[in-house]
Amino acid sequence: MGTTLAQVLQYFGPQYLSEHGLSTPQAKAWRAIVACRTAALGGQQLVCDGCGAPQWRWHSCRNRHCPQCQSRAREAWRSARLAELLNVPYSHLVFTLPHSLNALAGAHPRWIYDTLMQCTAATLSEFAANPRWLGGTGAFTLVLHTWTQDLRRHLHVHALMACWALQCEGQGSSQWVPPKRSPHFLFPVQALSRVFRGKFLQALHHAEQSGALPRDPAQTPADRRQRLAALRRHDWVVYAKTPMAGPASVLDYLSRYTHRTAVGNERLAGIEGDAVRLRVRANDQGGKRVVRIAGDEFIGRLLQHVLPSGFKRIRHYGLLAPALKSERLSQARALLQMPQPSPQAVEDAQAFMLRVAALAIDICAHCKTGRLRLVQLLAPLRSTVPETHRATTCRGPP
Repeated sequence: MGTTLAQVLQYFGPQYLSEHGLSTPQAKAWRAIVACRTAALGGQQLVCDGCGAPQWRWHSCRNRHCPQCQSRAREAWRSARLAELLNVPYSHLVFTLPHSLNALAGAHPRWIYDTLMQCTAATLSEFAANPRWLGGTGAFTLVLHTWTQDLRRHLHVHALMACWALQCEGQGSSQWVPPKRSPHFLFPVQALSRVFRGKFLQALHHAEQSGALPRDPAQTPADRRQRLAALRRHDWVVYAKTPMAGPASVLDYLSRYTHRTAVGNERLAGIEGDAVRLRVRANDQGGKRVVRIAGDEFIGRLLQHVLPSGFKRIRHYGLLAPALKSERLSQARALLQMPQPSPQAVEDAQAFMLRVAALAIDICAHCKTGRLRLVQLLAPLRSTVPETHRATTCRGPP
């Protein structure tokens, strides 16, 4: 078994915690990652009814920043989204904030993340409603990402949008309309970029005027004018990929983004002296290279991607908005002559693990034939969480 994120935190943690404080969400994520699938969270003792071999099975932390827990969460999310897919092409777009906003994101992450997602959603909804492009209500999902391959701050939103829209014609009648230019062209990215930038800068101006950003690193009017000039100097990056066809490919594609953590255990190449060796992308053809990051720096970069408590990084809009999703999707399916989805059977734990991890979880790993039987439950051992994790905790920005 290779190096894990928990091992990195345990190895470099004492030194880091002696010099840095943690926000409440950061401390919670740290404790969860270190404790995941250990006696700290409790578990079960199982014994094979054939060979008698014992086995401890420890509980998972289920924290959204834990790389050990997200693969199963991704599969569960994917299963729940099956009924929402439409038989039309989908387009993948990426909206990125300039790096000159990174300092403000460090001080006010919740405001920056919320505003980024709100402005992205407003831009896509506005273009979908414009008769020049679609002329109806679109269907799209947004997923927030905040990192680069080497864990630096890079704020962007992935959008997956159906290349059709539901157009209401009054008196209860509706029609399903394709893009005006071409089935393979949704919106012009240059126009999206300008509108997106305008909406974000307007929101930033209102926040500055209302005093909503008290810890703004741009403290003086001159600093804020300089930042605004930098934000206006260049076009903001909006990227669109070729539309994808087929519900299965769309769902597989989106699920790769929804539950991705800043770093997975498979990318950790090991600990080398006072540094972490991390695999990163070398080129667009899938090549990899290994970089060395000092342990203290690695943890600092990692923690800046812990989301504020309760923040929803996956959001649905248009036809997928929770308030009217069932009714609108039913309309869209009828117009597309798609059958209504049948209720999906709920998988039990054994069937789920057999499908997701190719494991029959009740079969003994030693003799391969006996069945594992529960003989003892172990309560969580909270005291195994290092006190230094709590002692250095301080409440950070909301």
